[in-house]
Amino acid sequence: MRSIFSITGADRLTFLQGLLSGDVLGLTQDGIVYAALLSPQGKYLADMFVIAQGGALYLDMDANIAAATVQRLNMYRLRADVHIAPSDISVTRGVDAPLDGAFADPRHPALGWRIYGAPQPEPAVDWDALRVAHMIPQTGIELTPNDTYILEAGFDRLNGVSFRKGCYVGQEVTARMRHKTELKKGLVRVAIDGAAPVGTPIMAGDRTAGTLFTQSGGFALAHLRLEWAAGEMQAGDARLTLV
Repeated sequence: MRSIFSITGADRLTFLQGLLSGDVLGLTQDGIVYAALLSPQGKYLADMFVIAQGGALYLDMDANIAAATVQRLNMYRLRADVHIAPSDISVTRGVDAPLDGAFADPRHPALGWRIYGAPQPEPAVDWDALRVAHMIPQTGIELTPNDTYILEAGFDRLNGVSFRKGCYVGQEVTARMRHKTELKKGLVRVAIDGAAPVGTPIMAGDRTAGTLFTQSGGFALAHLRLEWAAGEMQAGDARLTLV
């Protein structure tokens, strides 16, 4: 379930630009940006879509993190001319021919489109299968507040982080991970024989190599320490191999 908020005020774009990982200053006309809110230590707190539509600006985020995210955004507001309030518009998603006024999902072409307005019937789509096939993390499953690093979750290939914009909260850690280190852990796709609950530790011999997440059609998403991911691994009763 999603929660949509309107964000108004003269400073709304510069306010978000200084907080989110995506470049939102270009949203002076209709468009959509995917971005994350990070802690000062560079860890994921929330991900969201920022939508400009009909002269208004909206934030679209998972309902389970919405209250805490808006509270944190308001903490940063200080004297900025910014006001965040719940909106009565809804989001509808699909992967077939887009409806008039729909935005292409900025994360990956396979994720289709999103349209904002009055509630509409949502086409039946196996979103888990699409996420596993294209390594798309989801809030509350592969993305864990105060634990996930967005580059390990693939935000650079999901158009969720800009390395050309100025400073934002958590930017220094994110930039250092990109330019000064080689990622040793990250979100990957594995072939899975069997099944295990989300969150099951993945074992490579006697070492804990990572964590198992969403599973679909004989494949799964996993967060793995890459140097330990060679050969067959085990998650509960399931056997895994890196794709």
